[in-house]
Amino acid sequence: MSLLGKAALAMWWDMSAQSRPEFEHWHAHEHFPERLGIPGFRRASRFAAADGGEGVFVMYELEDHAVLASPAYLARLNAPSPWSVRMMPHHRRMVRSQCRVLESCGGATAGQALTIRLSPVAGRGHELRAALASLAHRVAAQPGLVGLHLLRHEAPAIAPTEEQRVRGHSDGVADWVLVACGYDTASLQALSEADLGDEALAAMGAAPGTWRGVYTLGYSATPQDMD
Repeated sequence: MSLLGKAALAMWWDMSAQSRPEFEHWHAHEHFPERLGIPGFRRASRFAAADGGEGVFVMYELEDHAVLASPAYLARLNAPSPWSVRMMPHHRRMVRSQCRVLESCGGATAGQALTIRLSPVAGRGHELRAALASLAHRVAAQPGLVGLHLLRHEAPAIAPTEEQRVRGHSDGVADWVLVACGYDTASLQALSEADLGDEALAAMGAAPGTWRGVYTLGYSATPQDMD
């Protein structure tokens, strides 16, 4: 398995240009070290919208799904630092998915990432997963691309947290998440329009209403980088 574990936390939000410099400083130098100090957090990666817009995509790779309800993680979610309290209201239109890793093939920290939020048609989940698993091996070997990863949201049985209260809004959720990684934006765009286009996904068993975006890697770290 290419992702560093059996679970992942995938998040999207918008961050204004005015808030972004302080956000990136906080995120790299307080938030990443804090999260990567929690047992079971194996890698953290932050991406910015490739078109220069306000979009942010963050993925934490986790040892297993139980980490999302662990006492150590809940302690951090319910005791945000003063700097976190100041920054979190700037996370606008948050979508936050607590996921199991269904399929993972190839690299996960290349310079570019295409993310697609989708759902299977009722009764076609196994068909969709199998088709995407087969496609992942081809994607990982294509010029400009290095990997494809499929996640499925499964909310842990925990109460709302203090961080959610501080953000001041309800988080959206992506049902299934595709993350395609590569080193060439044009190759990712071609993948998004062809093999992972809406028509192709529908033929595999995906429901209408996918959402997609291309991002550029800003920073990726593991717990060892924090020592």
